[in-house]
Amino acid sequence: MGCVEANLTELESVLGHAFAKPELLVRALTHRSLANERAHEAAPDAAASSIIADGDNERLEFLGDAVLGLFVAEALFAAHPEWREGELTRVRAFLVSRQHMARVAGRIGLGKHLRLSRGEERSGLRKTSTVLSNTMEAVMGALFLDGGLEAVRSFVAREVMATDAERLAAELQSGDALGNYKSALQERLQASHAGAPVYRLKSESGPDHRKRFLVEVRLKGETSQPGMPLARGLGRTKKHAEQDAARRALERIAAGEFAGLNPAASPEPEAGAGREERAAR
Repeated sequence: MGCVEANLTELESVLGHAFAKPELLVRALTHRSLANERAHEAAPDAAASSIIADGDNERLEFLGDAVLGLFVAEALFAAHPEWREGELTRVRAFLVSRQHMARVAGRIGLGKHLRLSRGEERSGLRKTSTVLSNTMEAVMGALFLDGGLEAVRSFVAREVMATDAERLAAELQSGDALGNYKSALQERLQASHAGAPVYRLKSESGPDHRKRFLVEVRLKGETSQPGMPLARGLGRTKKHAEQDAARRALERIAAGEFAGLNPAASPEPEAGAGREERAAR
């Protein structure tokens, strides 16, 4: 127990908050695999669903996701009164994205504090971006429940926003897309010798001052056939829609939806659109 307490003290120092209820932080660090393993060891012949639900970090992850989005939005709203809704949305989407939250987790050394099952410990799960980002969100939920608004607001300003928000603001002002997903997708497909991505405009809608473009990216085949569809993307320009389609294609490849495309080799661009407009898939 002393080792766990020492680890918690180290992490609390990085988070900038001493937990009145340290069990919340322990819960936030507990992966479902460990809760499942312990539940079956305690009662192998009994229904363990309630034990698992009580012991892992998934509910805290749900809360932390919402909390994170709120405080990032608040910080951007205050810092950039000149931005319209679309600009705020794009930058917020990057700052709450899986890639960015995994980087935040890496910066504070969160990976070494994760509590995993014996099997997952050997699998290398501790270092994967999805697990790191999910755990970071769970920690945000625990921080909110134990420390309230100011504890989360302080951490977001210090670690989540940091210098990234201003860098993204400069990118946005230059007119560039936030992250070059098209290049990342092309490199990913070339690395697996799968072919090249091809982008096709499917439709456009809205008045001239608020156009919306729908673009589909396909894997170019060796014949004259149009190739296998990978994903669709939305944007206010064709360029942004193509970037969004490439981002979604990378996410689907990483999730293992396409046989023969090894997700472990998928590169991650420096910035991205995050979780908005899932319906375009």
